[in-house]
This record gives sequence, C-alpha cells and structure tokens, in this order.
Amino acid sequence: MKSSYLFAIDPATNDILVSESAKGSFKVTLVERISSSDDEILFHAVALLAKISKQSEVDVPLFKAMDKVCQMIYSSRK
Repeated sequence: MKSSYLFAIDPATNDILVSESAKGSFKVTLVERISSSDDEILFHAVALLAKISKQSEVDVPLFKAMDKVCQMIYSSRK
C-alpha cells in the first residue's frame, strides 16, 4: 500500500511534524521534525494547510490542493 505524509506544526516549538500513514490505515508514524527555520517554505505551506483545516466549513478541494503542495515541497527536499 502507498503511504502518504501528514503534516502538522508543533505550537510549542514551531517545528514541522512530518508523519507517515499507509492509505487506509489508522496507524501514524512520526518520520521527522523539521525546524521552521530549516525550511520556511514548507513551514508556511503547512501553516496554511492547518488554517484551512480549522475553518468552520472546510473547503475540501482547497484542502486537498494545499495538501498536495505540502507533499510536493516535502518530497523535493528528500
């Protein structure tokens, strides 16, 4: 099964939390923590993704597009 990355921001440290989960699985594994100063573009993309997800009415197509942007930015840094 293909995995996808999940992104979050640790509010205490402003680190980007990158986790991995196989499609269809509920198991989530932490992959790495990235300092916001180490990748400012990814940090801002993940921050925007988080803001989109916290809206009272989530715009699902926008959320999926922003998630795809985060996936591409993270994949390009590897």
